[in-house]
Amino acid sequence: MAYGAISAPLQLGDLPVLSFNLQKQKTLTTFPLTLESTPQELRETMWEIFDGEINKGMTYPQLPPTTLDTFTSYFFSGGTVIVGLVSGADETEEEGEIADMQEVSLEEMRSGRDWKNCLGGFFYVKPNYPGRSSHNCNAGFMVNPHLRGLRIGHGLGRSYLVYGPKLGYRASVFNLVYTNNLASVRIWDSLGFTRAGLIPEAGLLKKADGTGEEYVDAILFYKKFE
Repeated sequence: MAYGAISAPLQLGDLPVLSFNLQKQKTLTTFPLTLESTPQELRETMWEIFDGEINKGMTYPQLPPTTLDTFTSYFFSGGTVIVGLVSGADETEEEGEIADMQEVSLEEMRSGRDWKNCLGGFFYVKPNYPGRSSHNCNAGFMVNPHLRGLRIGHGLGRSYLVYGPKLGYRASVFNLVYTNNLASVRIWDSLGFTRAGLIPEAGLLKKADGTGEEYVDAILFYKKFE
């Protein structure tokens, strides 16, 4: 079997729709989708966010430019993508509370809004290794830059800890979390991931001040699912 065609483990039951309270009286509701169940307009919005992040050149290893086709091939190759929509919340609810929202549909939560104004973020889940090690999954996360400051990334990370095991995976491995990506590093540290290793000068990334590029180390994060 070619490395690019890695079979995922057997899914363990249905994947729930989850809701997480964020900051500023907002909620993040996460929906598991496949390529076929993702509306074209939503997929295009996801690609625009992805392409913007790739052009920044600071968090992902891919080089620009990207296309909708290359994004789709990369992000949906594992079969499952989780998208999170942001909406208002009851002011009496506490940040971090989690609820099962199985009966809520994607369109109901969208509520007629433009995808760019309600899509908080999204991530894929796919095997990190082939064959005998395919029970270890990998994930790639994107947050809508227009909705930052709500702890959306943390909410997506918490949902990943629910979806990963239900998809049949036993553990998570993140191969390249660049040390300059402080927000991502904080999330995985706070969610109990282990720093399993450090890869020196793993990426040639753009500098934040725009003065050029530099080699940046990457952390290898690991977590066994409960």
